Formats: sequence, C-alpha cells, structure tokens
Amino acid sequence: MIQRFIELGEGYSDIYEWLELLKTNEHRFHRVCILTSVSNDVKKLSVALILKPVDESKFTPIYFCREGIEYSAVKTSKRIQLVEKTLQERNYSPHRLEVKHSSYFAEPALYHQYLIGLFRLHHILPPLS
Repeated sequence: MIQRFIELGEGYSDIYEWLELLKTNEHRFHRVCILTSVSNDVKKLSVALILKPVDESKFTPIYFCREGIEYSAVKTSKRIQLVEKTLQERNYSPHRLEVKHSSYFAEPALYHQYLIGLFRLHHILPPLS
C-alpha cells in the first residue's frame, strides 16, 4: 500500500480546494486530521484529508495544507472555522495531533514520513499490507 502526501499549499486560498476535495470525495472519505505545530513561538495549523484507495488501487492519498493557518486561542481563524463547520455538517470528527514543525526536517519527504508514522501509530492510517 502506498500512502503519499499531496500538498495543495499552505492553506490560504488552497483551503477551498481542500474543502471541495472533501465534499466531492465523500464516498472515499477515511479520516481528517488537524495538526498543530510551533515555530518561533507561533502556533500553526495544518489540515490533512485522507481518502480510501480507488477500487483495487493500493494508493492512499493524503491531501494536505501545511502550516498556513495561524492558531490563536483568542480568535479562531475563519479558515479553520470553515473546515470545522464543513466537518460538522457531515458529522465527521477530526483527529487532532500536536506535531513537530516541518522546519525540523531537512526536506518535505522526511516530514511526510514522520507524519505517516504518527498516523499509523494512532491508527489513523492502516498498516502497510
């Protein structure tokens, strides 16, 4: 089984594409994750949409908007409100994880491997077959 991240962007306007992928692929929906990371004392959010493989395919796509949404305990970002509202309308509950910031890793592929390991550890992704 191949589990791969497809980065859409940092979630500024890309969040609308991410939401559309969620809405149009409900028949393939597996999980949604909201990830929190900290860099230079600034908390950032990422969102990940995990879809089931198509038919006999062994490919599990993870659509990802990485660290573009600032987190504030005082005022919730309109983008994260939109994500949470859309999930609530569909009766989906996101998995929330605190993760290392991507700047800790030399390249995005290593960060993606780290996240896939965490997703497997928390049973968000199925084990490799």
